[in-house]
Amino acid sequence: MLPGMKHDLRALVFDVFGTVVDWYGSIAAEVARLGLPTDGGRFALDWRAGYQPAMQQVRSGALPWTNIDGLHRRILDRVLAARGIALPEAEVQHLNRVWHRLDPWPDSAAGLALLKKRFVLATLSNGNVSLLVDLVRHGGLPFDTVFSAELFGHYKPDPEVYLGAAKLLDLAPAQVLMVAAHPSDLRASAQCGLRTAYVHRPLERGPGGALEPYADGEFDFMAGDFVELAEMLEG
Repeated sequence: MLPGMKHDLRALVFDVFGTVVDWYGSIAAEVARLGLPTDGGRFALDWRAGYQPAMQQVRSGALPWTNIDGLHRRILDRVLAARGIALPEAEVQHLNRVWHRLDPWPDSAAGLALLKKRFVLATLSNGNVSLLVDLVRHGGLPFDTVFSAELFGHYKPDPEVYLGAAKLLDLAPAQVLMVAAHPSDLRASAQCGLRTAYVHRPLERGPGGALEPYADGEFDFMAGDFVELAEMLEG
């Protein structure tokens, strides 16, 4: 926490992909289990690389509103085609839903349980509602509710998502803490008046993967994991 900072936090909202769950490791493992003739880590990175451009197509109007399951499938088809991998439709559908089965980081469930003792906890993800419900159940994650960009008809970093979450919680933006491993997400939420907590996930993009840069002291809280964040918020 910044020196001397006071807060009236009532709720924490969490980015999910990379912050709460390990998309890289989970997808790489799934590719290996399926025996696909490709490097699982590279496959995961290439699939994820299409994520932001796909959402931008929705924002620009080039695509009608399409949920993340639909966008993931569009990207997956291209990633498979680029590798010359042909799978039966049922197997492609199963692979696309790996995003519903991503494993949480080792500290996620325990850290969330500690945080829940004092705060309302909600997801605030671009993932669609059904995807997030499956992730919460798969990982045994003790969220109080699931907020998705799908509820607001906008994708982060559009302000409607952050402000919409505060409104649904019946809180002022400054009473809501956005928790994410992505500085860009936190900056966008801060512009909407939310408080910010950066959680360091050095393996989000695999060993040696590049992370978004940030400045020391840029966010209200900076923690190594959710357990550490809970300790910071005890005071």
